[in-house]
Amino acid sequence: VCNWDDIAREYERPCVFINISYVEGIDGSNLLILKEDDVKVITDLMMGGDGTNLVDELSELHLSAICEAMNQMMGSSATSLSSMLDKKIDISPPEANLINLSEQDKVYKFKGFGDGQFAKVSFKMEIGELVDSSIMQLYPVDFAKDLYNTFANTESTETKKENQTEKQTTPPPMGSQPQQEVPPQMGMNPQMMQGMPYGQPMMPPYGGMPGYGNPMPPMQDINVQPVQFQTFNPGFNPLSQQENIELIMDVPLEVTVELGRTHKSIKEILDFAPGTILELDKMAGEPIDVLVNGKMVAKGEVVVIEESFGIRVTEIIKEKI
Repeated sequence: VCNWDDIAREYERPCVFINISYVEGIDGSNLLILKEDDVKVITDLMMGGDGTNLVDELSELHLSAICEAMNQMMGSSATSLSSMLDKKIDISPPEANLINLSEQDKVYKFKGFGDGQFAKVSFKMEIGELVDSSIMQLYPVDFAKDLYNTFANTESTETKKENQTEKQTTPPPMGSQPQQEVPPQMGMNPQMMQGMPYGQPMMPPYGGMPGYGNPMPPMQDINVQPVQFQTFNPGFNPLSQQENIELIMDVPLEVTVELGRTHKSIKEILDFAPGTILELDKMAGEPIDVLVNGKMVAKGEVVVIEESFGIRVTEIIKEKI
């Protein structure tokens, strides 16, 4: 348990505050606090860098990137929490702010975090050799108490269920069941029955089959014959049968003409500007691809029809069946 003065003494300034609220299952919010330099390393890695090209100041783009990282982490936490509490837990989209801990008026705008005390949970965070730091998670005291009570009630209910299950599955002690008189069995001497437990099924004497002394019936002859399968006609081909294709003639399909493709990192895409030229994976004059519902069916060349582009099909792609 700590307050803002304790956090200000322990943590560097400024810090990135990420506010995440629970919108379903439980009612409350929590704050994640990360060091500014740690956020710079994480966002540089997310944008395709090596974690060493750090910016001087965090922009809105960097804050959005760290929000997405924390959203993935807290989403996994909410899933685990749902399993533990046996009900659906959902979180709100994270909100990130760069705040100096000395400017307490900015900190207080977060819901549930005033100038009082709150619960603090610290996590050690290591990213290769780039980051050896910690993440701090803060809960309002009332919300932390509610979480504790929820877990305590859940564990208490599970314990009661386990105890009830044990009572139902535990056999009663010997002698607690009323003894029932067992009638003498056919072919059994009453003296042979002495010392045998009551309530137990009587076994046939000498390991015989039910019938108590009756001889086993003779084995009957069984007629066993090899199975015979019907031979297939080698000239029959089910794929060659004529189908009524008229039934699907009106089904619409999406036709796409693909000029070419390329791969870019997030960092390169963020550097796009009017006038940027992208080099595609096709050579000039090479046939372009025609795709139907994402599957390539033909190749062709680009033509101009009045004021619109068109394509002249030059080759049909036939796949072998």
